Amino acid sequence: MQSTACAVTMVRDDLFFLRIWLDYYGGILGPENCYVINHGRGEAVADMAAEANVIGIPGEHHKNFDMKRWRLLNNIVNGLRSYYDHVIVGDVDEIVAVDPQAGKNLLEFLQSRRPNRVFTPLGMEVIHRIDVEPEPVGDHVLGPRRHVRLAPHYSKPCIISVGTKIARGGHFTQYEHLNAPDVLYLFHLKFCDFKAYCEAMDRRNSVTASVGVDKPSEAGIGRHWFAEARGDDRAMFESFADLEMVEGFDMSPYRQEMQDTFRPRGETGYYEFDRKDRDLQFVLPERFSGVF
Repeated sequence: MQSTACAVTMVRDDLFFLRIWLDYYGGILGPENCYVINHGRGEAVADMAAEANVIGIPGEHHKNFDMKRWRLLNNIVNGLRSYYDHVIVGDVDEIVAVDPQAGKNLLEFLQSRRPNRVFTPLGMEVIHRIDVEPEPVGDHVLGPRRHVRLAPHYSKPCIISVGTKIARGGHFTQYEHLNAPDVLYLFHLKFCDFKAYCEAMDRRNSVTASVGVDKPSEAGIGRHWFAEARGDDRAMFESFADLEMVEGFDMSPYRQEMQDTFRPRGETGYYEFDRKDRDLQFVLPERFSGVF
């Protein structure tokens, strides 16, 4: 049994993304090194993750859901560091992967890196171009989906091998150095499939409606979970075609920008870098097909 790396996530009913998460991390790290926090002790989640380590917790909706979630994740990550060199932590719709050009998968990459640091992959959002990608996601996401857009908000410090605190949402840590290897990516899958997106947003809107607050500012829950911020689903997916297409796949300028702007986040103890939104899209090179 390897003890180089494990992966941790928290999920409630998102079976579409959980299957992708388990297939990928379970296949690379081994299911025994995957930890699934089952919010609400859903039977379907427990069944799907039966070969992994399932931690059931109460599922009452709470307006400070995200704060409670990251308090729990912080403590679990720091506990698991006693047993693994690296702990990968993130949402169930986030996949950390290594560029196949490196000739290594994620586990092999981490086996070659010393611990006592934090790694920050470059964030990429997999988008479903419904005008040119009619096929549903099957056994793999990459292949049926080849289009991505830059997602600096998802350039998260999510591979932890040192004692540090992770901010709510996983976007910042209190680690004072930026390690962003050229071959490391975080793929955010929220928009990877139109049908799955609509179903997930229906569930999230139901959660926010049940906590009894009128607007996002009254709750510790992401604004994107609220119906008022949702808009028209199909129109949003159709708008992906309007993003400027960039030829090639050179991500070095964006990683350099992360390095150049890395700095303390005010007096919070956390560190940040500029997260400039750009309306750009890229086609993933063929070598990425089938990675997950």
